[in-house]
Amino acid sequence: MQPRNMSMSGVVDLAAVKSAQEAKAKAEQARAEAARQGGGGAVSPSSLVIDVSEADFERDVLQRSAEVPVVIDFWAEWCEPCKQLSPLLERLAAEYNGRFVLAKIDVDANQMLMQQFGVQGIPAVFAVVAGQALPLFQGAAPEDQIRGTLDQLIQVGEERFGLTGIAVDSDAEDAAPVVETPAGPHDALLEAAVQALDAGDLAGAVQAYKNVLSDDPANTEAKLGLGQAELLQRVQGLDPQAVRRDAAEKPGDVAAQIAAADLDLVGGHVEDAFGRLVDTVARSAGDDRTAARVRLLELFEVVGADDPRVSTARTALARVLF
Repeated sequence: MQPRNMSMSGVVDLAAVKSAQEAKAKAEQARAEAARQGGGGAVSPSSLVIDVSEADFERDVLQRSAEVPVVIDFWAEWCEPCKQLSPLLERLAAEYNGRFVLAKIDVDANQMLMQQFGVQGIPAVFAVVAGQALPLFQGAAPEDQIRGTLDQLIQVGEERFGLTGIAVDSDAEDAAPVVETPAGPHDALLEAAVQALDAGDLAGAVQAYKNVLSDDPANTEAKLGLGQAELLQRVQGLDPQAVRRDAAEKPGDVAAQIAAADLDLVGGHVEDAFGRLVDTVARSAGDDRTAARVRLLELFEVVGADDPRVSTARTALARVLF
């Protein structure tokens, strides 16, 4: 996925935000209240990167943004560009040492937040400063550009809202006891599959997931992992420009549409991938129609049956089939 910058040339000018002064006042009030309650102390380095859900968004993002800019990374496990961007953002969060906090939001588990921010594709990066939401950039971007955007964000936070960041104590790592969970019968194979994925050994990952499913056909984690690994294996080595050109020039070429749908999904354009295949099923017949339908069902498995986009696409598929 090529970066589609929402604001890479510079953070949104907060002078144009009508409620900026009100947000600043609220930020100052929140910091004062935190100080009265004994908050605002040094945090551990691990607290600079947090997983956020809809349930704790107000506390961990909105309220926290009165103390420090909160950068939001919208990601998903199946999103290949996310696997490049997220570790970079985590490294920068540690390097900036409390100048911003990184909040990671899994879009598959937090559809409402994704919709509220108007996320069209992932990875997508936003920020919240004193309760003000700012779009930063979308897609994988070069590190120097990301640094420039973060520097502007921090400058805005300091100059307009007085956010100077939070203190970090490198010796204050959380000392919560580690509770070991008994290993399941397929944990070793699942771990082997994940390690193979991380190493780029897609064939090895596919085989490891298949080994789990041969003993436990209903294993949800293995089914999801297998679909993701097979998808990545299919798009590996493809020329995205050539695939998209063929799909645009040959709307009746089912193989071209299937390949383009795979690229759509890997790039985070879930609805585009589903819509493309539903349309292909509608205008094809025989083996071609079956191939498009089967690939669509496979992509449903990659995204997950609980995703509302899957439900919508299943309804659309039923309409064209029956």
